[in-house]
Amino acid sequence: MDYKLTDQTTNQDHADIITKPGNPPARFDDIISRLRDLQPDMKPAEQRVAAVVLADVESAVRASNATLAAKANVSEPTVTRFCRTLGCDGVRDFKLRLAQSLVVGNVFLNFRDPQPAPENASLPFWNDMVQNATEALRITERQLDQEVIKAAAVTIAAAKRVYIFGVGGGSTALALDTQYRLFRYGVSVTAYTDIYLMRMVASTLGPEDVVLAISATGRTPEVVDAVGIARQYHAQVIAITRPETELAAAANLAMTFDVPEFEDILTPTASRFAFMLALDLLAAGVGYQLASSAQENLRRIKYTLMNRRDGDVLEPLGD
Repeated sequence: MDYKLTDQTTNQDHADIITKPGNPPARFDDIISRLRDLQPDMKPAEQRVAAVVLADVESAVRASNATLAAKANVSEPTVTRFCRTLGCDGVRDFKLRLAQSLVVGNVFLNFRDPQPAPENASLPFWNDMVQNATEALRITERQLDQEVIKAAAVTIAAAKRVYIFGVGGGSTALALDTQYRLFRYGVSVTAYTDIYLMRMVASTLGPEDVVLAISATGRTPEVVDAVGIARQYHAQVIAITRPETELAAAANLAMTFDVPEFEDILTPTASRFAFMLALDLLAAGVGYQLASSAQENLRRIKYTLMNRRDGDVLEPLGD
């Protein structure tokens, strides 16, 4: 369905633009970035229009041409010229592309510059970040099912091979970290973060193999598809993800939790702390299942490392 947008567009029409991401403009680019790049070289009147738009993107999408002109104290033809300066066909095209920028939410568009703190003051995010991280761990602890973690640990400890799937910055780092956690116990484990390799590897698996799939959203299609392929060939699948998601439903075992994200977008996500706790609990569970064989592997690693350099026995083991 085509967008309906004129200078007299109704509020419902504007709402449809914002809430229908499946109908993007014919040309999609980052109009906000382009606007910020070109703003310094615009004519003064166009700069005022740019300032009005950037001050409240959502309101700019909903506003009529006349309203934008009034807020910027310019004429309506100036608003049209402003849109064409950005490479848009006109006001309608500009608003369609501006609406697409709202897919990230206003929290990423409106930067709140914190007030300068005295020289002896603590970092402005220090207390909130420590408290939020602690609360994220508490929420995760309450939601994780110990019986599911135990079953997952037993499954991994008994596996012939373990493959960890994760896509994206956070899941990629977690997949690699989990590989480092498990190989020290003697587990045959490999992390895959390339979407094509995941599908290829999943096609080679069998009943003695285990896939550990990591996804913060639980709806990453490439991971869900790879898990489906692995299940087709009778591999066991363990998911660490949000509850009631596609990935959770596709797994044999699902370690699930839902932790609210921090409001401050400049700090690490809350789910990062949650996943680290869940994965460490799972890795420790595997270690306890393997018991003496895991202990022997750790002894060998520690001996090899300390044989090359001085150190304390209880220093981190290769971290």
